[in-house]
Amino acid sequence: MIISKTPYRISFFGGGTDYPSWYLKNGGTIISSTIDKYIYFSCKNLPPFFKHKHRIVWSNIELVKSFNNIKLKPARELLKHFNIKGGIELHYEGDLPAMSGMGSSSVFVVGMMNLLNSYCGKKISKKNLAKKSIFFEQKILREAVGSQDQIAAAYGGFNKITFNKGGSFRVKPFLLKKKTINRLDNNLILLYTGLKRTAHDIASSYISKLQSSKKTNMINILNLAKEGENALLNNELDKFAYLLHESWLEKRELDKSITTSKIDDIYKTAIKKGAMGGKLLGAGGGGFFLFYVPYHKQKSFIKYFKKFITVPFKFSFEGSRIIFKDAT
Repeated sequence: MIISKTPYRISFFGGGTDYPSWYLKNGGTIISSTIDKYIYFSCKNLPPFFKHKHRIVWSNIELVKSFNNIKLKPARELLKHFNIKGGIELHYEGDLPAMSGMGSSSVFVVGMMNLLNSYCGKKISKKNLAKKSIFFEQKILREAVGSQDQIAAAYGGFNKITFNKGGSFRVKPFLLKKKTINRLDNNLILLYTGLKRTAHDIASSYISKLQSSKKTNMINILNLAKEGENALLNNELDKFAYLLHESWLEKRELDKSITTSKIDDIYKTAIKKGAMGGKLLGAGGGGFFLFYVPYHKQKSFIKYFKKFITVPFKFSFEGSRIIFKDAT
């Protein structure tokens, strides 16, 4: 048996500049970190004792004779991509819900690709794992997704991801002061709206506009990423919270599908109840809000939003990895 463990991410600044339609011509910058919430995969050989050849376990259990019969598209296409001949049993589970703005679709691809490379006896670097996952999701699955989540999940840690014109990228870890990390750990909260959406559908509605009618918003988002970087390095966390707020205001201008009246109401109420800033994570439309709430205000904040799920978390500093491999 082989088990992989791959972290979810939160993106602070630069979201949207990681779409190829933007960064191939303009470059891009992302400030993000992985957190201590994970997707796990396990797989093992399935002996030929059953009517089915493969067993795929997620929220459903699929017993199939051919990979072509698997309903879970990313799993189906990855297993076909690796051209595995024997029977296989694959299990998937995640700490957070899918379609929630946490990069789950990309984390899924990175984690399973890492797993299957190990299953096939291959070693893969973080950079190649990220590059192959981006290619797979954008070119084979043909999903309208950016390129930041795959890199974050493969590398892990608190990073500045720079996309160069032409397509290459660079990952630079943030060397933050310990007190900055501790304050962020203590003052950031994830709030789950309960609204699920597909990133592909939301992003498809506005990525074609990034170079034209929304170019000014994109430039502003890039500039806010630079300001956010400086705020973090200088331990100016009140400014960091304000910049999160400004980044959300710019993002919501990209397309009407990014927000709803319910999402806007949640955000406005959160600010009134103690949040200094925040943003909706992912492409938009639902999922998780990230709020900066001073620790001494969090008890009353969480109590007020008791009908929602609030998720405490810590930053994590390891990317996708194999945590168990049976030598037999």
